[in-house]
Amino acid sequence: MSSLVGLGFAEVAALFGKWWWPFVRLTAALWLMPIFGDARVAMPVRILFSFLLSLLLAPMMPAMPAVDPFSLTALGLAFEQVLFGVLLALCLQLLFMAMSLMGQVLSIQMGLAMASMNDPVHGDSVPLVGELFLFLCMLLFLGLNGHLVLLDVLVESFRTWPPGRSLFDLDVERVLRLFGWTLSAGLLLSLPAVIAMLLVNLTFGVMSRSAPALNVFSLGFPMALTLGLFAILLSLSGISARYTEFAAYVLDQMRRFVG
Repeated sequence: MSSLVGLGFAEVAALFGKWWWPFVRLTAALWLMPIFGDARVAMPVRILFSFLLSLLLAPMMPAMPAVDPFSLTALGLAFEQVLFGVLLALCLQLLFMAMSLMGQVLSIQMGLAMASMNDPVHGDSVPLVGELFLFLCMLLFLGLNGHLVLLDVLVESFRTWPPGRSLFDLDVERVLRLFGWTLSAGLLLSLPAVIAMLLVNLTFGVMSRSAPALNVFSLGFPMALTLGLFAILLSLSGISARYTEFAAYVLDQMRRFVG
């Protein structure tokens, strides 16, 4: 404490900023990121985790801008950190949305769109197959040590885009392009199973037209459900390699986004 007495306001504000600005950015990022920002994780736990991370990162932080914490400049700087953390978390959220989209497409093709459950992460109802692939995505991400790479990207962002740097230096267009990539990735993952289910539906359609007296649709739903589960089984056998490529691509885009 005695060593802080001889320091001026600018020096004290800079020292305090080495902890405060990382804390604001990390809290905003972990609030929206999958796994870390799961609604099943209590808010005090996430805040405490951000607090401990910011304390560990404080000695490694570059020089922070010395601003009055009660000024409009500090408020604008805090808003920039929150926006940066939200954009960074959104990149990872889109990776998980691709897997969830795959499950929802398969649910519709199998006739299980009505079989839904409450998703505590997003606060709405999602098909069971979509929730299954979402949990699979989480397990694969943790198994690939993606959470460690994610924390490394967050730490590196303080060097490549330190607090006080303009938001106009960020490549926001890269994040917007990931929206289109999410749709294409989800459809690419579900395309083999969708084609298989389409052939099954066409077969039952031809049978119903060639033999109208037969009650083909009484067998159509259980057969479509059985073949859909078999298609999911085949999809799961090769989805890990494809997901590894997608995760590496998204994490690389996050690194490029932070500069």
